[in-house]
Amino acid sequence: MSDQARLQVRGDDRKFTLEVGQTILEAALEQDLDLDHACGGVCACSTCHVKVKQGKDCLSPASEDELDQLDEARDVGLDSRLGCQSRLLRVPPGGVIELQIPDWNVNAVSEGSGS
Repeated sequence: MSDQARLQVRGDDRKFTLEVGQTILEAALEQDLDLDHACGGVCACSTCHVKVKQGKDCLSPASEDELDQLDEARDVGLDSRLGCQSRLLRVPPGGVIELQIPDWNVNAVSEGSGS
């Protein structure tokens, strides 16, 4: 049995992986996937907000701190998570975790929000 899932990002044809024990943000940083993370991945902002479209039940549960941060995020839904807090616990049947990075996050990165 594999200890990694395929990380599929809507709108991005590149192939990414997510290893058991790894957060979505950690995988993004290792594989050059643009995911904003203003606080450095310590659950102190909501900039790494993603929508988990498939495989959410295989990720660590959201903490109260994460839910508090998501209250401040834009365009939150039942599938919303913070990439820095979403750790893969087990590989899902079919082996795929599918994400959508909200347009406002993609735009912030492409516009060079760190200038």
